[in-house]
Order: sequence, then structure tokens, then C-alpha cells
Amino acid sequence: MKFIAEKTSTLLETLCEFMDNTSRTKLRKMLTAGRIQVDGIIEHKAKSEITKGMVIELLSRVKAHEITPPPLIKQKKIDLNILWEDEAILVVEKPAGLLSIATDKRETDTLHGRCVDYVRRKDENNWCYIVHRLDRDTSGVMVFALHSKHKEYLQAQFAARAVHRTYHALIEGRPKEMKGVAREWLVEDKNLFVKRVKSTFHGSKEAITNWEVEDTDNHTSLIQISIETGRRHQIRMAMRSLGCPVVGDELHGAESNTFSRVCLHASALEFLHPDTDDPVRFESKIPFYKPKPSPTNSETS
Repeated sequence: MKFIAEKTSTLLETLCEFMDNTSRTKLRKMLTAGRIQVDGIIEHKAKSEITKGMVIELLSRVKAHEITPPPLIKQKKIDLNILWEDEAILVVEKPAGLLSIATDKRETDTLHGRCVDYVRRKDENNWCYIVHRLDRDTSGVMVFALHSKHKEYLQAQFAARAVHRTYHALIEGRPKEMKGVAREWLVEDKNLFVKRVKSTFHGSKEAITNWEVEDTDNHTSLIQISIETGRRHQIRMAMRSLGCPVVGDELHGAESNTFSRVCLHASALEFLHPDTDDPVRFESKIPFYKPKPSPTNSETS
């Protein structure tokens, strides 16, 4: 449809006169969709001035799209550090301060949510299955299964204590011994607060934490940890029992917070791959520790 303006007016008023069977709402949508041309130029503004003699044309939807195709929607970047990905598993590095999975409060930003968004960009039917969790304040390696059968196989390995989990913690002070095993019984209350109890306490669960000092300056110590059980706050409770709480862990008695975080990191995860049964190991650098440089030849001579 094409017509010539007979007087000076706004574009919307001119359209209303020539298309009196079309509502103003629909005419505005046509303007927004780029379907109105004035003297050969697409015009979107309803209040644009129209003078006598201007040629106004209503374009079809197809022609309007050919002239001004709809803008591409830029996908939001997903903040996800992927360590490994294949057809069965997705291994990522969890940042400190992010929940592994939503709680009853239904948080919108979790590591699980980010992983689901990532795999669904390839296929909207894809899904990520939770295999294990890390506390909100803990960073490090986590594995997600991409199929339910792989989830079940991986969780069976965790249940059988066949998964080797290595953590590193920066703790206050220095333990009396250079290595040891902490065996404790822990229980959570209704507010998820963890406390140490006797083995006979109703609902208590055993927590076994193996630890070894890797480096120390007596003010702080870097501890390598392997756990045989997966209890909430297990490592943090064990370090508290040693009298050397994790740096930044004010909940369990820490007095320093050098890195503005709880200095606990899941540095390695080793298990049998659910597709091949081959042993696989994934590692992540310790974010709060830099190894001391090795001495040069002149320093050792």
C-alpha cells in the first residue's frame, strides 16, 4: 500500500487518516517492526513530521525484514571455567562464594545452573546432573554427569569411597605434627550449623580427614588434605580441632582473612571415567598460594 500525504501532520496521524480501519496500537507495532517507509526511508517514530507530497508506503513483513532484518540477540556470557568436557562428564572449577546447587531459597545463580545453561546452548534437551557438592566458601574441581546413568555410576564411586579427593588449605599457625588423621563425629542442626559430638550422639556421622603440612612459615601453613568421607564443613572442623583454623574461616575461629575468602580449595579429583572405566584425574591451581622459587645454583653452592 502506498499513498501521498495531503497536508502537514505527524506520521501516526497521517497513517490514521489513510488507514482508518486499523487501530493506533497496530499502527505503532507496524512502525516498530520497520514496516513504514517515508520517501523510501524506514521510519519508526510516530511523531515524525510529515509534509504535503511525501510518499508513505506500508511494507509487507517479508520485505521489511529484508530491508531491516531483526538484530541478532547477543547471548549472555556464562561465567564458567571448564577443565574438561566430553560426552559423559563436565568438569569445572567452582569459584569461592558460589553455591554448588540452589537451596530451599531457590537462588538463581549457582554453579549447577551455569552448567545447565552451558550445555543447553548446544541442545535445549541437554542436562547436567549433580554428583557431589562443595561448600559455598570452597573453590575447586567439581564433576557433573551429562546422563543419569553416568551420575549413578559416579555417585556409587563416591559412596564406596573410591574417589580420591585432594584439597589444600591455608591455615593459621603450624600444627604440632607435620601430618596426621583427624577422626571426628559431626552433626548438623536445623540451621545447618555443624558441631563436633560423641559417636553415640543421635544423627552424628563420622568424618575422616588426612592432612599433611606442605609448607609453613610458622605464621601460616599450607596443608594438603585428603578426605575419606564427605561431611559438610569436615575439613574446616578438623583444622579448628588442630588449633589452626583455615585462614578466613571466622565461623570456626580464624582471626585473619588475608585473601577475603575462606582459604580452602579442592585441588584435585580422581575417579574412574563412567564411560571407559579408565582412571582420570583433574587438577586446579591453588588460588591463595604461590610456591617459593627454587634456589639457583649460586645459592646452593
